[in-house]
Amino acid sequence: MTEPPAIDADIPAYWRSLGLPGLIDTHTHFLPRRMQEKVWAYFDRGSANYGTEWPVVYRLPEAARVELLRSWGVRAFPSLPYPHKPGMAAWLNDEALKFAAGVPEVLPSATFFPEPEALSYVTAALDAGARIFKVHVQIGGFDPRDEVLAPVWGLLAEASVPVVVHCGSGPLRGAYTGPGPFGEVLAAHPALVAVIAHAGMPDYGAFLDLAAAYQRVYLDTTMVATDFTESLMPLPAPVAARYADFGDRILFGSDFPSIPHSYAHQLASIHRLGFGSAWLRAVLHDNAAALFGIG
Repeated sequence: MTEPPAIDADIPAYWRSLGLPGLIDTHTHFLPRRMQEKVWAYFDRGSANYGTEWPVVYRLPEAARVELLRSWGVRAFPSLPYPHKPGMAAWLNDEALKFAAGVPEVLPSATFFPEPEALSYVTAALDAGARIFKVHVQIGGFDPRDEVLAPVWGLLAEASVPVVVHCGSGPLRGAYTGPGPFGEVLAAHPALVAVIAHAGMPDYGAFLDLAAAYQRVYLDTTMVATDFTESLMPLPAPVAARYADFGDRILFGSDFPSIPHSYAHQLASIHRLGFGSAWLRAVLHDNAAALFGIG
């Protein structure tokens, strides 16, 4: 195999050496400015919140962050907004769709929260061209099995629109995180195209079992196997070995920009799993290209 990138400047040469036209990152965030600043302030309190420092590497203006991804050859990426309380989601969807309209690489993104109007604004977002949704069970503090969400999950399953779901218990456990609650959602909506954020860390094995049971469940690589995460929630070697057989349902994700390491390090961490160039081509580009119809 080719050598993994050591620094960000190496990224274009890396994907070219794999025979790819670029990268597709299915887990990036572009939030409204004030909300983004609050997220960064939260990470600045990393020691209090997570027990370790969480330095934000790419604390840059929005336009500069877009240009960085372009310079690295990231062909497509979402904005993935997410609310932490009722009454935010419809506004976030409007802002996300406006952002996507001005940046051709962006996968138009949307979100939802368990509230009576959720089905209405999710339908509106789909009609407006949303191609990917994000929900954050831990930050939102809600039960994904809430009955008000049943028609929303059903609509997204019928539309075959992927939903990036942060339902793992990392970096912090929530009241409804872990494989159990979202596993029940999948049992009720087995056609749902679900992307399990962070591969479900720290319950890597249990979420991989969900991917084995449901053919439309994907895992994203966000912060998986990085030095930072390995020091807190290491990926068990037996689970990592199983990833070799799931190369068609693992998607590259980075959590850019609020990551405590370089973008190149995330790529190198995936590379050092050691599954070969064909596996890397699928994970870093081809799986997402097929999922989102990117030529």
